[in-house]
Amino acid sequence: MRHPTLLLISLVSRIGSGLAASVSALYVTQVVGLAPRSVGLALTATTAVAVAGSIWLGQLSDRLGAREVYAAMFGLQALATVGLVFVSSVPTYVVALLALAIADLGYRSSQGAVIHAVVPATERLAVRATVRVAANIGVAVGAGLGGFALLVGSPTAYRVALLTTAGLLLVTGLLVFRLPRVAAVGEALSWAVLRDRPFMLFMGLNGVLNMHNSMLTVAVPLWIATRTDVPHWMVSVLLIVNTCAVVLFQIRLTRGTDSLGGAARAGRRAGLLLCLACLVLSVTSLTSTAVTVALLVLAALAHVTGEILESASSWGTSYAVAPPGLVGQYQGAHAMGRGIGDLIGPTLLVAVALPLGGAGWLLIAIIFAVAGLLTPVVLRRDLQLVGQR
Repeated sequence: MRHPTLLLISLVSRIGSGLAASVSALYVTQVVGLAPRSVGLALTATTAVAVAGSIWLGQLSDRLGAREVYAAMFGLQALATVGLVFVSSVPTYVVALLALAIADLGYRSSQGAVIHAVVPATERLAVRATVRVAANIGVAVGAGLGGFALLVGSPTAYRVALLTTAGLLLVTGLLVFRLPRVAAVGEALSWAVLRDRPFMLFMGLNGVLNMHNSMLTVAVPLWIATRTDVPHWMVSVLLIVNTCAVVLFQIRLTRGTDSLGGAARAGRRAGLLLCLACLVLSVTSLTSTAVTVALLVLAALAHVTGEILESASSWGTSYAVAPPGLVGQYQGAHAMGRGIGDLIGPTLLVAVALPLGGAGWLLIAIIFAVAGLLTPVVLRRDLQLVGQR
């Protein structure tokens, strides 16, 4: 690996993210005393605002230099995490959440721009895959550390966990300056990516495929708890299966997606595999415990393979079609598409899959399949241009 600093940045920052994710919601509800409904509404609203501004955040990387913006996003995350410690009401919580949401979207777009700038074209997808593996390891370690804070359960333990997260994020921001400086474009801000209709259509479809995140963290746990006869700890088993599969296979399955054709095919396969996962889930409310467990594992394997291919497809396409000088802007659009998937996923999946049962999963399966099959279609123009070169 020619860029160990990128791995270290991903690992350290995501240890902090995993630690914060495991304690922050319980901290603001059980220690601060905010109502869970208010917390949910605040999360949705602030994420929506950040998603709407993600292209602008990507443009900042082009305008100011991707490395500097990358470091600044970690600084903003650290400051906002410290702010969580001092939250005392819904308005102060919204301010902290908005800063965290903006920093997260800005981190995603500037990270992509930094990798594009400092890594040779032939290695970008491999590096990005390795960075994602490091991120998954980091989240797992952070969640484990958060478990100690949850075990103690005191307000002080929660606050120490949040302040530790802030410290890790500050360290990460300093690590960014070990990377080479990325020259700023220095041109006026523009919205060129919005006029690239095929790419914007692709990112819309990719956002639909990115609802797989909500499947794993929201829909499947609720489905297991309310519609199957398996023990609730099966949720943890599926999360472990997912994490291990990403660590083991992300790099291998990303190979070949550095070409636009390979990225388009990966998007199609991702949609079909996520469709298969939904089809398997649709029958798990009808089976007995042992069969249900086997089917849930099968669905988890199809899901994680689709997840890996979806990520590789989005990376490969966003790098392949971005014109010189607009990489940050295209990475911002990439982050926006994925953010939309994160935003609509929980609502759609909970509103469709859970009330409708097996029929609901069949409908979600169709949505994933259509999104996957349309991915090469919307990229047809770019694929033709590549073939003419």
